[in-house]
Amino acid sequence: MKPSRSIAFALMVAALAAAPSGAQAQAASAPTPAATVQALCDALISAMKQGPALGFAGRRQLLEPEIRRAIDLPLMTRLVLGPPWRTLTPDLQRQLVDAFSDYSISTYANRFSGFSGEQFSVDPAPTHLENGDVIVHTKLVTKDPEPVRLDYLMRSSGGSWKIIDVYLSGTISELAARRSEFSAVLRQGGAAALVETLRKKAAELSG
Repeated sequence: MKPSRSIAFALMVAALAAAPSGAQAQAASAPTPAATVQALCDALISAMKQGPALGFAGRRQLLEPEIRRAIDLPLMTRLVLGPPWRTLTPDLQRQLVDAFSDYSISTYANRFSGFSGEQFSVDPAPTHLENGDVIVHTKLVTKDPEPVRLDYLMRSSGGSWKIIDVYLSGTISELAARRSEFSAVLRQGGAAALVETLRKKAAELSG
């Protein structure tokens, strides 16, 4: 092999060795936890600014893609149910995920309906937990003297970071609140009754 070709071959081998694998490249290009939360916050502010003009259906349509991208709704459904989840048929599990997702998206569309100068502040440096999860800290600045603190618990799933719980004021867990809210329905009527309850609540939120 001629010297020039030897050098070119060596450079090619070095470049291939230094190139990231498919999984590494995907991880490197995936949004950071803070960027994922920031995108969700931006969508919420956009929905608030356009709230009256869009109406509930318009806000829901605007928010749904970003909510599904940012929040692990299937995992949240499983965590809300707890151990009973493993006893359900695949079809009933699917119905619960669909109903819980629809209810969650409808809640956001209902809650973020008007704008009065609110702003989100997202801390770019998350808190890393021992199990590999992270917490992204945010503040919602409103007309009140004290901003609203919202902490997003996130877990890596399929190469991207997903929200699996939200803490109000750093302590009040949305998952715990949902579990408490629906526990009586599960005890009295089982998973099928919870599906119907979630569907009813989503319909009520639509107005």
